[in-house]
Amino acid sequence: MAGSVGIFWGIPESRNTWILLIDSTSLEEADPYGDFLTHPRGHYEVWEQWKERHAVPSAGKSVLHTIDCHEYEDFPRGRIVYEVKSKRFIVYADQRLQQKSIVAEIANKFGLPAGAFVVRSDLHYRG
Repeated sequence: MAGSVGIFWGIPESRNTWILLIDSTSLEEADPYGDFLTHPRGHYEVWEQWKERHAVPSAGKSVLHTIDCHEYEDFPRGRIVYEVKSKRFIVYADQRLQQKSIVAEIANKFGLPAGAFVVRSDLHYRG
């Protein structure tokens, strides 16, 4: 199946737009976790690696500065897991990122097939 699991953040760019930062893993390389496949890295770990390296995949200098000046929990974030039994992806996302256009961009960046994922809230993924 196409698609990947991973973590993401929404960094406010302007009043109505967001820059999505992602860290993803293919299903073939994902870690089993009960009935799910999940990304092996956490938000804190990835954020700190980006800070240390002063590098974020496909991000400009303003985003690098934002990462240097903030902690990982300062921004809305989420995680995508794959539920093996139902053969669907679950997108856990901060409610601020659950806008139709943002969900579409998340699905595109993670290669999620249309109709093969659901979006859910989780108090853990709040900025």
